[in-house]
Amino acid sequence: MESPAEIKEMDKKHENSVKWYANWRFITGGLLFTIILLIAAVWYYQATHFNSQTKINGIKVGGMNVDQALKKLKTTTLKNVVYIGNQQVFDGKDTMMGFMENDLPQIKKILKGQYTFFPSSKANNYSLMPSKQDHYRNQTLKKQVEEKLLAMNKSLKVPKDSVVRLKQGKIVVTNSVSGEQYDVPSLLADYDKHEYISEIQLNPVYIQPIKEDSEFVKNQQKKMEEFLVQTLDYKVQNKVFTLKAGELIKNASISKDLQIKIDDKGNFKKKIAEINQSQSTLYKDISFRTHSGSVISVKAKGYGWAINVDKEIPRIMKAFESGRKSVSASNIYGNGWNGEGYGYDAVKNNGIGDTYAEVSIAAQRIWIYKNGKLVVTTNVVTGNQSTHHDTTPGVWYVLYKQTPAVLTGRENGKITYQTPVNYWVPFTNGGQGFHDANWRSSFGGNIYRSNGSHGCVNTPPSVMKTVYDNLSTYEPVIVY
Repeated sequence: MESPAEIKEMDKKHENSVKWYANWRFITGGLLFTIILLIAAVWYYQATHFNSQTKINGIKVGGMNVDQALKKLKTTTLKNVVYIGNQQVFDGKDTMMGFMENDLPQIKKILKGQYTFFPSSKANNYSLMPSKQDHYRNQTLKKQVEEKLLAMNKSLKVPKDSVVRLKQGKIVVTNSVSGEQYDVPSLLADYDKHEYISEIQLNPVYIQPIKEDSEFVKNQQKKMEEFLVQTLDYKVQNKVFTLKAGELIKNASISKDLQIKIDDKGNFKKKIAEINQSQSTLYKDISFRTHSGSVISVKAKGYGWAINVDKEIPRIMKAFESGRKSVSASNIYGNGWNGEGYGYDAVKNNGIGDTYAEVSIAAQRIWIYKNGKLVVTTNVVTGNQSTHHDTTPGVWYVLYKQTPAVLTGRENGKITYQTPVNYWVPFTNGGQGFHDANWRSSFGGNIYRSNGSHGCVNTPPSVMKTVYDNLSTYEPVIVY
């Protein structure tokens, strides 16, 4: 049993314990309230203010509320200075960002998006387009920067692409060379990403040459190799000559769209000239089998054809370039009135064909053949030998036919006679031809030596119509 002193001591301890507990509750409650109040204050501040390292369009808005941030954006001047790397390339005029009160919701949206419960030092730079568009910035200044870059490129080293060429018959691939010119489209694309930043920092981007190991160059090489094994069938009359690219083409280039361009005539002229020499009849001595079966040589005069080699070469080159497999000769010329050639379609009888007129001066006779068959023959009178009005030997052609006609003779520019005839078939540009001669009573023999014509082939009126009907324009006339 406790003594009164002990009981008193115990009561005192209990009273002190009650007092301490009451004080502890008060202190704890106050501390908790303070913490809650602090947390609420931090939350409110964070919810209404930007974090310290937050930027909008490059402008620091850390620690500001939305109204303060909008005010700063509204009053910020854009210097509009453009850099490529560390080099300033353009300094435009100063402009305002163009923000207005109706941009406040967008700023609030950024505030909400960057919110963290506790203050953060993480750097964030948000891009915001103002409701009032800055046409200077996105149109005028951009165009000025483009023009500046293009002007700068003119004085900068141009990059050189690797090039595939055919040189002296061999495929050559040149090395690419790097340049210093800017890749303007890429820089302008980068510019668009800095639309509302005061100083526009563009990363240097240069025009890159096509490299020699690129797939593009490899495709060009393959195309050139395929081109060199190409052949072209060149048809002249009824013969086909196979032309080989590898033999004829010595220098060529290839475009970026894989189109090959032959750079010179190479061996084309020599080859086409050889073909022309073997096939053409113009100015040549043509081997001709006469009515009697004897073979003579008669030079082509008005009749005959040849290939215009210089005009034909570009056609053949183009045919190779376009990948054609065959081409026919086209540029044919001769001694026709307008430079046209005749006899190209005649391949029989050494280029004479099987339809023609044969005139023998020595025999004073003509023979007309149609499709290889003799249709008419008659004695005639040719040019007067004694006065040097001989009918001119050679292979000619029928210029035209006329019935009736008036023959006009000229010497030294003066008209010496005008004679009407029923049928007129000229075959030389000098005015020699077949016609009826009703003033003659006999034909053939040696009349031509002293009493011949002025060069024409005088034909008996009784057979002239048959001769006329069996002669056609452009058919050959062989005089020998």
